[in-house]
Amino acid sequence: MNDQLDTLTHVQREAIDLAVRFGPKVLVAIAIIVAGIYAGRWAGKAADRGFSSFHLEPPVRELLVRIVRVLVLALFTIMALQNLGVELLPLIAGLGVAGAGIALAMQGVLSNIVAGLTIIFTKPFRVGEYISIVGEEGRVENISLFSTVLSHPDLSQLVIPNRKIVGEILHNYGEIRQLDIAVSVAYDTDLDRALAVVNELLQAHPRTLKDPRPVVAVSTLAPFSITISVKPWVGVPDYIEARGEVNKAIVEAFRSRNIVIPLPQQEIRLLEEGGDRQPERTA
Repeated sequence: MNDQLDTLTHVQREAIDLAVRFGPKVLVAIAIIVAGIYAGRWAGKAADRGFSSFHLEPPVRELLVRIVRVLVLALFTIMALQNLGVELLPLIAGLGVAGAGIALAMQGVLSNIVAGLTIIFTKPFRVGEYISIVGEEGRVENISLFSTVLSHPDLSQLVIPNRKIVGEILHNYGEIRQLDIAVSVAYDTDLDRALAVVNELLQAHPRTLKDPRPVVAVSTLAPFSITISVKPWVGVPDYIEARGEVNKAIVEAFRSRNIVIPLPQQEIRLLEEGGDRQPERTA
């Protein structure tokens, strides 16, 4: 019984001795870390205000602000460890070995980060532009270190890992797209009049852009008709609606001006013994 009391007394004395020797240092280290958190936030806000004058892209500015916060917090953490008497060189060596192992285990994540940095600094596309990449397309909504988010015309969202984007063929439409509409007219049509009608309705249409100038030209001489290519530019949000509206406007304008859109025709010959019948033409 006396041995247990002696052991308990010894433990209490050791605990009190450790508290007296290291307690103030631990409290000071905690205070330094807390101060580092607040200092990092303040430095991040100050850096954000400073970077705003350089008109940087939002992802770039956000990345730089995070780096400033991490650096400030890391500086205060080093100060806290030094206050505790921790040897930093062995700690740094151990962190290096652990970091190498973590890097091997997280190759996919790290490749996304590297690709994200490449996208952010080379700027192959920006937020708000319409792009087509890896078989998908949409309007760029957000660019982060790990992925790029596209909004699809069907109101869904596409999240593409950045490593799938870098190194692929990218089609960047920007903020406007070009419609590609083909309309056929009969061979006896006054082409100058038909082209003028199309140009007139494009100029009056609220969704089609006047600059760049729309392309309206004869593109194909088909067997039974002449094809007119109509290629106006529209804003990315108006692309789907504008296609249907322009098609409808062309049909109505041609009908009101008696410009014929011919139906496909085929010529069929019926052969009999003793001669040919007259050819029959079907639509």
